[in-house]
Amino acid sequence: MQNMKSTRPWSPTLRPSLSSAQKQWLSRKGALTQALRALGPLSLNVLAEYPAGACFDEAHRLGLYVRAPVWIREIVITINGKQCIAARSVTPLGASHAVWQGMRRLRSRPLADILYDDVTIMRSNFEVARLNKRSALYRTVQAIKTDCHPAHLPISTTLLARRSVFWRKGAPLLVAECFLPEFWSLV
Repeated sequence: MQNMKSTRPWSPTLRPSLSSAQKQWLSRKGALTQALRALGPLSLNVLAEYPAGACFDEAHRLGLYVRAPVWIREIVITINGKQCIAARSVTPLGASHAVWQGMRRLRSRPLADILYDDVTIMRSNFEVARLNKRSALYRTVQAIKTDCHPAHLPISTTLLARRSVFWRKGAPLLVAECFLPEFWSLV
């Protein structure tokens, strides 16, 4: 049996070694984009939207089998011209045509536009991680064509992330957000 720690970096608890700013942002409730706007001009760039098979840790968190058909949306958020947040949203493919169909029409609008105005949507507690190469969100960060690319980061750089599941009419939507190194220089 493989070491689960190496394949599932996500934890429901914050590490004591994190700074107070890191703890605050990793556990911040409500719409992240709203809080980010307070830091400066914000823009959102869609990296990709596509159907795929669910990877291990996302399938496990969504209650799906590995390789189950899912819809994926990957984005990067820029603040003051600096790429600060990489995010990956995943829902069962069928739900992307039904209860979560709004995520297919967002274009460059944030996912928060469809999440926080509906009182029937419930959110799970956060899980946090220091991303490793096995994480699907790590691969999203690799898709960013800047100095945030993991190959260009110093070995000591830690990519901190959080994720939670939104539930609407029994359908899950996993949202994972990575705070890129440039973000910590803003806060």
